[in-house]
Amino acid sequence: MAASDSNPNPRFYALVPCAGTGSRAGTSGPKQYERIAGQPLVWHTLAAFAAVKRIARAMVVVAPGDGFFERNPTSALVVPCGGATRAQSVKNGLYELRRVGATENDWVLVHDAARCLVTPELIDKLIDAVQGDEVGGLLAHKLPDTLKRDEDGRVAETLDREDKWAAQTPQMFRIGMLLQGLERAGNGVTDEAAAIESLGKRPLLVEGGAQNFKVTYPEDFAAAEIVLKGRMR
Repeated sequence: MAASDSNPNPRFYALVPCAGTGSRAGTSGPKQYERIAGQPLVWHTLAAFAAVKRIARAMVVVAPGDGFFERNPTSALVVPCGGATRAQSVKNGLYELRRVGATENDWVLVHDAARCLVTPELIDKLIDAVQGDEVGGLLAHKLPDTLKRDEDGRVAETLDREDKWAAQTPQMFRIGMLLQGLERAGNGVTDEAAAIESLGKRPLLVEGGAQNFKVTYPEDFAAAEIVLKGRMR
């Protein structure tokens, strides 16, 4: 029996790891709380998921002692169980989802807090593409640039870009399978798809688009603000 047939009505949960420090962003505090287009960055992220009616519940995983959401209430469930790595934060969040009633056969959409340009339409696109799949999948974007591998700061090799994709989020998998993958892959794995790959499975790639980038470096804030303000017109 296919995984998608084992429960005729699986639910969809959103899990937003929000415990990072944003060390590359050049901000004085966690980048997810910096203001973009008049609001904290993470507010834009959560608003996109709140607009998707199929999402049963959204959970935000923050670092212990993080008081942002105490000062700025949200309809999402906020849990202070963030770990030292993304994988730890996601794994801890999955256990919290189970604690509040999610089952191992329910879907979870894990999304970077700092990927604030995601839209409800992209989230729905991922759900539509993946909900009948036995493995799960992720938003990703075909790489347009020529790729170089370096050695000591010089080009060592030009890589074929034809089959290369940049992984994005959300990444959507069954809760039970993702927990199994994270346990196997360890705390150093950098995305959920890699954890699923550690089980010998091949996640589905769903085109996300160039605008669904992660705010990582100082110049990314200005680019994200331009896009968000353009959508508000």
